Amino acid sequence: MGVAEQEVTENYAIYLGDCIDVMKKIKSESIHLSIYSPPFGGLYHYSSSERDLSNCRSYEEFFEHYRFVVEDLFRLTLPGRMTAVHCMDVPSGNTGNDHLLDFPGDIIRLHGSLGFEYIARYHVWKEPLGVRNRTMAKTLAHKTVVEDSSCCSVAGADYLLVFRKKGQNSVPISHPQGLLKYYGERKIPNGLLRYRGWGGNQVENRYSHWIWRQYASAFWDDVRIGHVLPFRQAKDEEDEKHIHPLQLDVINRCLVLWSNPREVVLTPFMGVGSEVYCSVRQGRKGIGIELKTSYFQQAKRNISHAMDVVRKGLFDDLDLVNSEAIDDERESEEGGPLNVS
Repeated sequence: MGVAEQEVTENYAIYLGDCIDVMKKIKSESIHLSIYSPPFGGLYHYSSSERDLSNCRSYEEFFEHYRFVVEDLFRLTLPGRMTAVHCMDVPSGNTGNDHLLDFPGDIIRLHGSLGFEYIARYHVWKEPLGVRNRTMAKTLAHKTVVEDSSCCSVAGADYLLVFRKKGQNSVPISHPQGLLKYYGERKIPNGLLRYRGWGGNQVENRYSHWIWRQYASAFWDDVRIGHVLPFRQAKDEEDEKHIHPLQLDVINRCLVLWSNPREVVLTPFMGVGSEVYCSVRQGRKGIGIELKTSYFQQAKRNISHAMDVVRKGLFDDLDLVNSEAIDDERESEEGGPLNVS
């Protein structure tokens, strides 16, 4: 297939094409972290392309194809570094009498078979009525409770599965002043703010300790579910109703915990650019690959917005307003060291 379009700068590189084709051209052991949401095992269909993993004929075929992605991610990842996969349990259908497929468990087993070590599973809480209204799942309808609650199910959490490539990490991911910013909806207690950027004994850094307790929990019930990039302009006529980017809080936590500034972060399923957007805002170098043209074009707009913020010297200090009105007339930059085509 090749790369149909690309935008390459010193801060990021994004490609319109098949992730397998693009990843083959990236140097082995050059990626410090990867973050992404794979197509959810055929739950949604994102395009008509035969290269789209969401168009596999069966759940089993999906994993046959997805295996090539994970194999290349293993090759690209530096020893001792992480890949983070956003996923969920997949329902067998929407008839009102369905069962769940253990999609996260199958992802864990696949990574383990290829040399990754499974190190964490975070649960991202979702409000049940919001899930019902977005998915129209019959198993979440109050009517189902009234008529036959044996057919009820749960507004399942999203999962963030974290894997580490076997080997010794040669560059520690250090936080000499502790954690400096909290990404979430809780209010940091006022009495802790004076410890931000604490330069003394980190045992005394109550600000960083508070943030760490939120991040170290297996249940992330403080993620701002609606804090996502603009995406409506990316929809085209063939889209299903589903398109919901990964929350920026989740991505930012990954970047802080598992990468250093100026390191390279890859997302093989870029969508509207959330992982690259956050990487740029956090002072990392982002690489994104997207198969679908309308998603790629929206990613360009979103990442251009991130670059505007960085040029002003703000980096991650200005929160994104979730607005669909991002200016389309941004100038793009060309050339740079991340060109892999």
